[in-house]
Amino acid sequence: MNWRAKITVAASVLLLAGCRELPRYFASDTTIARAGGKELRMKDVRSVVPKGLSGEDSMAFMNLYVDRWIVKQLKLEEAETLFSSSAGDIDKMVEEYRQALLIRQLDQHYVDRSIDTLFTEEEIAAYYNAHKSDFKLDRTIVKGRIVQFGSGYRQAAQLKTLMASKSKAQQQDFSDICEKNNFTVNDFREQWIDFPEFLSYLPTLRSQNYDSVLSSTAVQEMRDSHSRYYFQIEAVMREGEPIPLERLRRNIRRILFNQRKGDIIRQHEEELLQRAEENGEVKIFGGKHNAPERVPMAGTNDENEAKR
Repeated sequence: MNWRAKITVAASVLLLAGCRELPRYFASDTTIARAGGKELRMKDVRSVVPKGLSGEDSMAFMNLYVDRWIVKQLKLEEAETLFSSSAGDIDKMVEEYRQALLIRQLDQHYVDRSIDTLFTEEEIAAYYNAHKSDFKLDRTIVKGRIVQFGSGYRQAAQLKTLMASKSKAQQQDFSDICEKNNFTVNDFREQWIDFPEFLSYLPTLRSQNYDSVLSSTAVQEMRDSHSRYYFQIEAVMREGEPIPLERLRRNIRRILFNQRKGDIIRQHEEELLQRAEENGEVKIFGGKHNAPERVPMAGTNDENEAKR
């Protein structure tokens, strides 16, 4: 019997375990595969078989698992042979990675214990105002509103008048008419939206330039074969202008969080160093040395991303 056939038999045995306890023979350290000087035992495979598998699925899973295990061991054996001369470098990299993980875990321990994740609007605004020149738009954004209605609607002129009105009462009339007639309204007056996205709600062509509509805050109109569209652009910010604060709040919170996180880590490092010096646990050989200057942390990825 070849090794793949043996795996299939073992899978069948494991399948029975879903219904009843395995015999002691199979529940033991029985070896089901050997490769690269290593052995794979029944209990190892049994612990990774997902619950709920049955029939051919269980056999297919076990075949694949054992097959991958064998290939992995063979590759490891070959790699150790080919790269035995660089084993020391690999061990050094593994140790450096282990140390980095431990230090990261320690830093996170003190951050989790001390950090305040609440930021006031004043803190956010202060950061924004201090760094406004760093936040530049790379596209045009707008605020506005679009209503789509049937081309045969007879009260179109009244609808346009109501839409343009500054009166709260007439604006309510406008909303009531749209709701009553099931007109489609896309309202972006309370949020900035990319100009191309705003145009996507209108019957526009990608090949055509529509920058001319940005010059007016009046109600404008477009049509297609079935509908009419009234739209009004109430505010415009163009490429190169500062990004509005409301678009940056989340990023600024992330930046402020990372700043607080960095402060906590630096404070812990300073306390750790001071305590060790006081206890005589630190000694620098080779003459008198001044304490190294603390280097500020570089901008985080989140901060750099927010500034783009």
